[in-house]
Amino acid sequence: MADYPVPLPGLVIRYTFLWKREADQGRTEGQKHRPCVVILCVEEIDGEKIVTVAPITHTPPSNRDQAIELTSPTRRRLGLDQEKNWIMATEVNSFYWPEPDLVPTANGRYAYGELPAVVFQALKAKILAATPGLAEVQRGE
Repeated sequence: MADYPVPLPGLVIRYTFLWKREADQGRTEGQKHRPCVVILCVEEIDGEKIVTVAPITHTPPSNRDQAIELTSPTRRRLGLDQEKNWIMATEVNSFYWPEPDLVPTANGRYAYGELPAVVFQALKAKILAATPGLAEVQRGE
């Protein structure tokens, strides 16, 4: 069995992300393995974990309010290439942990590392701002 990390929020994993536009075209699997940030992990009563991730992409966002740009030091620390990268706050995938679309990085691990806490908090704020009603759910309203 593979040595999967604990899917903690802020962990950057390598995952075959399915974009909404791909799903709208009828695809059921993503076309590319990419870094993704774990934003939520919920353990169900039966012990299974459901993980929600946001994708990291080289494509600049059409609206910068919907993404977080990773700094060069963060990209370097995670082992990502040095091209500009953005975490998209408006698209997420959820899946049972682990699943076959979780793939190893170039060094054979399933995670690149963790985002700095300040970056993860900024991402969380953008996700909540981009998702009407989610902030109320987070507060239990």
